[in-house]
Amino acid sequence: MHWSKNQKNRIGIAAAGGLLAALALSGCKTADLQVQARPPDDTVTIAPVLEPTTPPDGGASTTPATVATSVAPPVTEAPTTTAAAPTTTEAPTTTPVPTTSIPPIPSNVETIGPLGSPLAAVGNRSGADTAAVQQRLLDLGFWNDGADGKYGKTTQQAVMAFQKYLGLPTTGKVDEGTSAYLANFGEKAHGQTNTGTLVEIDKGKQLLFIVVDGKTQWVLNTSTATGNPYHEEDKNSPGEFQDGVSITPNGLWKTNRERPEGWWEGDLGQIYRPKYFRGGVAVHGSNSIPDYPASHGCVRVSTGAMDWIWANNIMPLGIPVWVHD
Repeated sequence: MHWSKNQKNRIGIAAAGGLLAALALSGCKTADLQVQARPPDDTVTIAPVLEPTTPPDGGASTTPATVATSVAPPVTEAPTTTAAAPTTTEAPTTTPVPTTSIPPIPSNVETIGPLGSPLAAVGNRSGADTAAVQQRLLDLGFWNDGADGKYGKTTQQAVMAFQKYLGLPTTGKVDEGTSAYLANFGEKAHGQTNTGTLVEIDKGKQLLFIVVDGKTQWVLNTSTATGNPYHEEDKNSPGEFQDGVSITPNGLWKTNRERPEGWWEGDLGQIYRPKYFRGGVAVHGSNSIPDYPASHGCVRVSTGAMDWIWANNIMPLGIPVWVHD
């Protein structure tokens, strides 16, 4: 069939229009799917629809030279489904608690456990309830004369030592708070020492710890030096005065001399059965062991405690004595 030149041009224009319409429809369909167009420099060359060229000699027609025309590339329609996102680890909604092992109990700590039954707030009264308090104090390492039910000096000192150890009001009486702590406290009292056999004096707590093979066996109430200056008459040299500062010296010392029997007149007052560890500074018995530092330098304990120390050779000559704050 032969077409006129105008008919052929109309067919070419119609075909081009159809292509553009198809592209426009494809663009609308894919716009909702958010397909990204290729970058501007990614163009393709499409030859326009041209009529064949007839050579002058009437021979067969030949394809004309292609004239490059830059048009927008065809848009590839996106698939109807969206590809699955790569698998990622979802962030947890809460911060996980790291798994850690429970640290072991220090070697110088001995677990006792709660008593399992309440103790009476006996105040400073004697009786069967007081015997139960005395026994609980002994179990926790606070020395007293024994569970005889008598609220004497060593019981009062043991109660005060327990109150100091836990930071309770140091009344020396078993009130409601003290009885509750006594019943529920779960470990034997201990000092800082975890090795060796020695006497440890904690001036901060105002307590004396008796340590055997790294474990505290007993705790005693004590009173060390005030830290204040003094000017007092020498008890052994009437008319002469002693001047100085009341200090219990920090450090690691050893017992080096002792006086085994009764009361002795020290330069600044009477001392009971002293165990010296640094010059004239000793652990000795006294009738006054308050809940605060009160001495000129020595370490006071009750006379009952000092008798017990001597009877059981608790502080033999040469035993280390560690004094610290």
